[in-house]
Amino acid sequence: MSDAISSVTQSAGQIQTDYLKLLITQLQNQNPLDPVDNNQMTAQLAQLSQLGQIESLNSKFSEVLSVSQKSYASSLVGKQISFAFTDDGGNVQLSNGTVNGIITQGNDIKIQVGDYTIALSDVLTVI
Repeated sequence: MSDAISSVTQSAGQIQTDYLKLLITQLQNQNPLDPVDNNQMTAQLAQLSQLGQIESLNSKFSEVLSVSQKSYASSLVGKQISFAFTDDGGNVQLSNGTVNGIITQGNDIKIQVGDYTIALSDVLTVI
């Protein structure tokens, strides 16, 4: 998930907090002759709980993917690969070379091949 999407969407915890504030206000101002349906409230709270669990699971999967990608990139050091890159004219070119090292900045992984620094996703084959 990108940072832009993360900053726009609310976390499940924030949604739960907002919902509980709304629920308390609704209960304080409800009509005593027509009270709020307890079953509906319980179902909504259960859905919010599931949302929190799914958000947590997504976060864990993202961490596993990041570790897996870093491990894969590290395994390429010293190996010959073919890769795609964009030249100064904006044309996609194919080349190959030996991986000299990797550069990681957060979840962004770059591979150093000779004079080229390429994204892990630009690796086409391991020769």
